[in-house]
Amino acid sequence: MTAQIEPFHAIAVSTLAHRIAADAAAAGRPVIHMEFGQPSTSAPAAAIARAHHVLDTQAQGYWESQALKERIARHYHDTAGVTVDPSQVVLTCGASPALVMALTLRFAPGARVAIARPGYVAYRNTLRALHMEPVELVCGPQERFNVTAAALAAMEPAPDGLILASPANPTGTVIAPDELAAIIKVCQTRGIAVISDEIYHGLTYDGAQAQTLLAVDPEAVIINSFSKYFSMPGWRLGWLVVPPALVDQARARMGNLFLTPPVLSQNAGLVAFECQDELQGHVAAYARNRQLVLDALPALGLARIAPPDGAFYVWADIGHLTDDSMAFCLKLLEDTGVATAPGIDFDPVEGRRFFRISFAVSTAEVEDALARMKPWFAARMAEAAV
Repeated sequence: MTAQIEPFHAIAVSTLAHRIAADAAAAGRPVIHMEFGQPSTSAPAAAIARAHHVLDTQAQGYWESQALKERIARHYHDTAGVTVDPSQVVLTCGASPALVMALTLRFAPGARVAIARPGYVAYRNTLRALHMEPVELVCGPQERFNVTAAALAAMEPAPDGLILASPANPTGTVIAPDELAAIIKVCQTRGIAVISDEIYHGLTYDGAQAQTLLAVDPEAVIINSFSKYFSMPGWRLGWLVVPPALVDQARARMGNLFLTPPVLSQNAGLVAFECQDELQGHVAAYARNRQLVLDALPALGLARIAPPDGAFYVWADIGHLTDDSMAFCLKLLEDTGVATAPGIDFDPVEGRRFFRISFAVSTAEVEDALARMKPWFAARMAEAAV
């Protein structure tokens, strides 16, 4: 029998948002898309210019950029003091195929792989699609919504694997370096193979630091992408870093399942690495947006949130207002034109009383969204008090 997986519920919210967009714009209140974690900023200007040049001068075929692999390897040396051979870098069509490749590299059907709950919806669903078993670790406020070494040590039997994400989606929380080292010690002792999703690296705030897992576990498989920090989600470009023993099998999977990433994207991605001033400007904008949201939360009646150390999300408890986050998000969208993500995507048990706000939109849109939501939440609070 084929695997049965749950839908990505935020897509339903987004579908409705796009359906009502024309009417909303005509009414002078355009829809504000805070349901997905995608930057409102564009790819760096120099990367776009390079793409134009490539379109005008080169045929687009199957190709893997050695220069880009070397630049990614140098990135780990420059930012973390970690030595990565370019042969360990496998370019992918974004982080989603990289996740499929990483899971099939490390595990066979039937493998038990631990993930945080709440956590990114595709971890659970991709594991099931590959006939693996997601084993959800409950991560609440006391754990800062993160996997802990103590929780892993207590698991019986030990899982075959673990997917880590720091900063995490939907919470934005970062695992502290000492805790990360403790997690890896438990994994090494218990024979738990680790996949580290690092697509939000580069997006941290207030002194939080996201450490690549390669600094403490050279055998980890690393997933990364140009979609978040580099503002290139539509370019569908990512990468894996794999241990030397897995290089041949990783390349075999990429070649057979996906061929190569888009040539245009690889050319642009190489240039994007050299656009740090522009990219750090994006991070500064996200930091301003984050602070605007955090400052506004008390007036919205949202006091219980995950600490958003990184990424561009706020994970907020709305259990005092609803036990149906999907209906809540749809009603919020219909009444205000602000699209958000229901918690059931990220936590199938407790997510009915949470929702996620993405502040990756423009600062003007954040300000507009908060102005629209303030009276709406005030009305919901008044109803709940009756």
